[in-house]
Amino acid sequence: MYLTGNTRINRIGFVSTRFKGNDGVSLETVKWRQVLERIGYECFFFSGLSDWAPDKSMVVEEAFFAHPRIQEIQDRCFGTTVRDENLSGEIQAVRFKLKTALYDFIKNFKINLLITENALTIPMNIPLGLALTELIAETGIPVIAHHHDFAWERQRFSVNCVADYLSMSFPPRLHSINHVVINSEARQQLSYRCGLSSIIIPNVLDYDAAPPLMDDYAEGMRADLGIQKDEALLLQPTRIVARKGIEHAIELASRLKDKKAKLLISHQERDEGSDYYQRTMDYAGLMGVDVIMQPDIIGAERGVTETGKKKYTLADCYLNADFVTYPSSYEGFGNAFLEALWFKKPVLVNRYSIFHEDIEPLDFDVVIMENYVTNTTVDTVRSLLENPQAVEILAERNFELAHKFFSFNLLEQRLRQVLMNFGQL
Repeated sequence: MYLTGNTRINRIGFVSTRFKGNDGVSLETVKWRQVLERIGYECFFFSGLSDWAPDKSMVVEEAFFAHPRIQEIQDRCFGTTVRDENLSGEIQAVRFKLKTALYDFIKNFKINLLITENALTIPMNIPLGLALTELIAETGIPVIAHHHDFAWERQRFSVNCVADYLSMSFPPRLHSINHVVINSEARQQLSYRCGLSSIIIPNVLDYDAAPPLMDDYAEGMRADLGIQKDEALLLQPTRIVARKGIEHAIELASRLKDKKAKLLISHQERDEGSDYYQRTMDYAGLMGVDVIMQPDIIGAERGVTETGKKKYTLADCYLNADFVTYPSSYEGFGNAFLEALWFKKPVLVNRYSIFHEDIEPLDFDVVIMENYVTNTTVDTVRSLLENPQAVEILAERNFELAHKFFSFNLLEQRLRQVLMNFGQL
């Protein structure tokens, strides 16, 4: 069943908590899938929530990090330092169920290599990580552990009663695992904290494909959102979580009153609760900024709502945006940054550590802020809004740089490099 001798890897199983929606892990997995299928591999999917290829997928509800049973476990694991026996028993019971399902997944789809997408990285689902670790130890199946966000990068995981589980599985130290990280800092920390080597595969985008162009359908979006022709539309293409720094985008919009700036937040997910969402809305009210969030008409696909309204996509949001805001305090890499460059939009970036170390040295022409909006920040954004010719020039240059450093060609090269570690060409 598994890889032995000179057996060629040809059937790859992806494992994650979910394969659905526009979260960064799902989006990046789609890109890996596209490249791997392009070079001859067949891909299958194990998760707790999925809207992908049902004939190639296995869904076990407890694998989803937001499943009620998993949420209860997580709530009891963090914020305390002592674990009671009942909690240990519940974790082990779910681990056993998930491990049995993973064995079935491998057997039914004849998987001979696993790619774990953050499931052995951030402890959002501890039983799933334990199940994967035990299965890998028991089978020796080749694994690429694709790490997006480690536990030590999130303060909410620092106080816990599961240090033994975190040490065992987030990430595990097993000989058949090749570790892949998305930035230099993660590689350094993985080596320092765990003694594990890794390869960097940054987030990428298919820059060989031309971005969508404005069409008649997309042109109706601004009117449907109540945006007038003389109003500047700032796009915040992220979820509503604290590290995204949305309050900075609100301040920028407030200080661009002469441009009648409005802020559109594209994603409605609140994976870290509603407190920051409420704070964001309260702050927008104090600053007199019109924040637009319309999940009823902005989703994954174009279409029509039950009431007959047109539904728009993230691509339509980019096409209609005059400027993109990306003031995150921390990012594992920066999908929204790559998307803004692909759609050839000017963008504001906070100098978060990964941007500073891995992206800024490549000399992209973007507006950079350092933790807060200054007069210079506002003046630079205003000048770009007033000079579309300058935007066109810098956008073309940024696109070419992104094509050079973050394209599917780079992803294919790095994946082939990892596969060579398993004796595959």
